[in-house]
Amino acid sequence: MKRRLRSTHKRVEAVVLGASAGGIDALTTLLHDLPASWHLPMAVVLHLPETHDSHLAEIFGQRLPIAVHEAADKMPLASGCLYFAPPGYHLSIERERVFSLSCEPPVLFSRPSIDVLMTSAADAYGPALAGFLLTGANYDGAEGLHRIHLAGGLTAVQEPTEAQIPTMPQAAIARHAPDYVLPLGELRALLLQLEAVHEH
Repeated sequence: MKRRLRSTHKRVEAVVLGASAGGIDALTTLLHDLPASWHLPMAVVLHLPETHDSHLAEIFGQRLPIAVHEAADKMPLASGCLYFAPPGYHLSIERERVFSLSCEPPVLFSRPSIDVLMTSAADAYGPALAGFLLTGANYDGAEGLHRIHLAGGLTAVQEPTEAQIPTMPQAAIARHAPDYVLPLGELRALLLQLEAVHEH
């Protein structure tokens, strides 16, 4: 299922991404060499053990020419920034487009939960949201991506045959028919296309 970006799609104002097992490598490929002029805010949930400090913001901050932060409670989403959910907290986006952290119970054994981020972002951004779901070993993200779809947003899933662990992309495809099911290289092209549409 490979489709060009629908010309009728509304301008995207934010991107949410989810990944689990194999996700660091997949994200590195997806976000490799982003332009320094990047404008879209991006929020990521990557499953990590709760007991470990996350160094994701540092790692990606060294690799990318844009600002990278660990999301904090009440932090507003700023243009051109990449945010990672801190380990051990659910990350939500409120309607005022600020982050909210909570210690609610895990969802599908995960905290942070991709579903929580994507569902809240769908409420906050509606059709102006794009959701990307990458490699992973559980079903987290399938419901959240479906909620983005119901809100009129754009949904994109990594081609399961290319994913390091195909369970998460397969679960999302089983839940609804995503707008795009693509290998990482083409998902990257889609992301750059969303930015180009955002610019105009």
